[in-house]
Amino acid sequence: MNKLASLALLGLLSLSAHAQTSSSVKHPAWSRNAAIYEANIRQHSPEGSFRRFQDYLPELKKMGVGIIWIMPINPIGEKNRKGTLGSYYAVRDYKGVNPEFGTPADFKSLVDAAHALGMKVIIDWVANHTAWDHPWVTSHPEYYLKNDKGEFVPPVPDWQDVIKLNYANRQLRAEMIDSLKFWLTEYGIDGFRCDVAEMVPTDFWNEARAALDKVKPVFMLAEAETTDLHEKAFDMTYAWQLKDLFGEIAKGKKNANDLAAYMAGPEKKFNRNAYRMLHTSNHDLNSWEGTEFERLGDGAENFLVLSNLLKGMPLLYSGQEAGNTKRLEFFERDPIQWKDHPYKTIYTTLFQLKKTNHALWNGLDGGEQMRLPTTNDAAIYAFSRSKAGNQVVGIFNLSGQVQQFSFSKAPAASLSNLFSGQKESLKQGQQISLKPWEYKVLVK
Repeated sequence: MNKLASLALLGLLSLSAHAQTSSSVKHPAWSRNAAIYEANIRQHSPEGSFRRFQDYLPELKKMGVGIIWIMPINPIGEKNRKGTLGSYYAVRDYKGVNPEFGTPADFKSLVDAAHALGMKVIIDWVANHTAWDHPWVTSHPEYYLKNDKGEFVPPVPDWQDVIKLNYANRQLRAEMIDSLKFWLTEYGIDGFRCDVAEMVPTDFWNEARAALDKVKPVFMLAEAETTDLHEKAFDMTYAWQLKDLFGEIAKGKKNANDLAAYMAGPEKKFNRNAYRMLHTSNHDLNSWEGTEFERLGDGAENFLVLSNLLKGMPLLYSGQEAGNTKRLEFFERDPIQWKDHPYKTIYTTLFQLKKTNHALWNGLDGGEQMRLPTTNDAAIYAFSRSKAGNQVVGIFNLSGQVQQFSFSKAPAASLSNLFSGQKESLKQGQQISLKPWEYKVLVK
């Protein structure tokens, strides 16, 4: 079983077991209108280094990125390593820097440069397991789970390069929190993206968030889709079910009404102030399931735009702004082929809109989402979000055919087309035609 299949099943079970929960999490003020960029340092440049990625920071600033999530930067285990370079997620030292990417000073320079440009940095944290040659294996074997034979065990059978930690051990918890604090105090980072967060006890994350916030206000992203993680620990979780639904719609197996049902059902189980990460790609999807072009076909651009307008925080994965059509190798060097692509302008337009248009802000700071009924709701997903005098109307043809429709009630008298700048009015009963996978974004 691969990582995505394991986590998707876990997420579905968790969602079915929870009603909407309360939350005491206080989001950092700087996260309220942020978009997030996932940086794959190994593949971002031919050198695969912190220094070269630092050179790219001004481009991210121009695009409107607010938070940079950097995939694991720790040294990688050598015992039972997968491939030549190994998995980023097989950590050998929680306080070390992977020499493949550069020196500790290089990483500190990268963080400082991002801060100087007004962006925040979070790093990937692998709390569920370590590499087989982590020092704890010999110094603290009691930190690990073992089978009936007293042997270390991978958390999932396919993850043979790592072994699972035992959170019943209080000393392990203390050491893990101490390691998390280290990156705040020594490098000044702003939070963490927590790998397979559902596989670590929630009460540990609650402890950790409370301890970290005493050092500085942090932003916490869970690779999870569990409502209770939002109660005390995490600002944001993955919208996995939405990502899966995008794929089903792209294949013609589901339609716009299914998207509306998701928004009115599973998504409503999350607290209204919970941030949800919306994406069409990430490192797991790209490497194991294919690029957004493979999975979403001709609808790829449509879903890119949609994921930037629905309630949540949009993610841009390294290379998407260049229209990357390659599945990047996970255990080897496989640099992104950078080129000019229309997606960069689209992401820039949408990210900059999110920064200034209150309707798109995150959590309670943004506008709620209201579907706008049409005469063709099976194919057309239209909605409006409004806040503080701002409005965004999205109209999406979620099909591979030309669609005709009209609104029974016009959403607004006069709006501007986000991409053309032209004024548009949507009149009651007006017949509208959209080409296959065509969309309109209207703003005020």
